[in-house]
Amino acid sequence: MENLTIDSAALVGRGYRMVDYYEVGREKIREFARAVQDFQPAHWSEDAAADLGYDRLIAPVTFGSIIFMIVNRALFDGLAGYDMSQLLQADQILELHRPVAAGDRLVCSVELSSFRRVADNDFIVVKNVLATQDNELVQVSHTTVVARTGDEVDPAIAEAAESVVMHGVSLADRLSATDGAKLIETVEAPQIAPATHIPRTSMRFEDLSVGDVLPSKPLRVSRGDLVNYAGVAGDPNPIHWNDGLAALVGLPNVVAHGMLTMGMAAGFVTSWLGDPAALTKFSVRFTGIAPIDPHKPQAIEFTGRIKSLDADKRTAVVALAAHYEERKLFGRATAEVRLR
Repeated sequence: MENLTIDSAALVGRGYRMVDYYEVGREKIREFARAVQDFQPAHWSEDAAADLGYDRLIAPVTFGSIIFMIVNRALFDGLAGYDMSQLLQADQILELHRPVAAGDRLVCSVELSSFRRVADNDFIVVKNVLATQDNELVQVSHTTVVARTGDEVDPAIAEAAESVVMHGVSLADRLSATDGAKLIETVEAPQIAPATHIPRTSMRFEDLSVGDVLPSKPLRVSRGDLVNYAGVAGDPNPIHWNDGLAALVGLPNVVAHGMLTMGMAAGFVTSWLGDPAALTKFSVRFTGIAPIDPHKPQAIEFTGRIKSLDADKRTAVVALAAHYEERKLFGRATAEVRLR
C-alpha cells in the first residue's frame, strides 16, 4: 500500500482490500483449534464436519482473525505514530454468515470506520469484511483499538520491539513485503448468500429457559500457549511473550492475547452448542488482562447464562464471562446462536 496519509482522521470511510487471497489449509485449521484449545470435532475430523452438513473441516469462530491481522497491520503501517506495542484492543464484534472451511480462498477488505482523539489516546474502529473469491460474504468484524500517542510514548519501546520481533514483521521487512500483504483501494461489497445451514445443535430451542446457566469450563494457559498462539495467529506483539517489553509498557508480566481469550470463549460456547455454525454473532469488550506466570499455567474460567430467547427466530443470546483469578477479563460479552 502506498503511503496513505499521516492524518488518521482523513482515512475514515475509505475502503481497501488485500491484493492476494488467503487459502485456508486443513492443517492450519487444526493448528488454530489447538492454539485456542477448541476440540470441537468438526475442526478436526471430516466425518464430524459431515455430520453437521459440511464436506470439509470448518474452522473455529475466530480463525478469521489471522487474516484480519495481516490486513490491519498493512493499514496501520500507513499511519504515522503507531506501532504494534502501542495498540490495545478494546472491543471486538464478529458477524458470522457462514463458517470458514478448509480449501476456502478468502479475500479481506478493511475500512477505518471512525477516529477520535481523547487526550493522548486515539480511539480507532476498524471494519473488516471477509469474503470468498466469488464475493460471498463470510464474516464482518468490527474492532476498536486504543493507540497511545503524544509525549507519554517512550520511543525506546518501538526500538526495543523492532529488536525482538520475528523476522518478517520488523519495519524493514514490512517495507519489502510481497504484494499479498499490501492493500488497494476498493468500493466493491460482497454478496450475502441466503442462509441454508440448518442448526444441528445438541439442544432444542424448547430445552432452554432465560436464566439457564451453561456448565462452567476452566482452561489453563501457559507461556508456551502464548508463544504458540502468537505464531499460529500471526500476532507479533512481544508484550505477549517478552518480559522486557511487557515491563517497558507498564505491564506486570506478559499477558494473554485478547483474541486468544476470545477464541477460547467461542470454543466454550460452540462446544456447548455442538454446532459451531449455529453461532451467528459474537462480541466481546475487553476490560481486564491475564498476566501469565513464567513457571506455571494460569487458569481462566469461562461461564455463561441464557440472557434472552426469541421463539419466532428460535435464537438465544448467551451472556458470557471470563475470570482470571479475581479479575474479570470481559466487560460485556454476548453470543447470539440459532437452535434446532
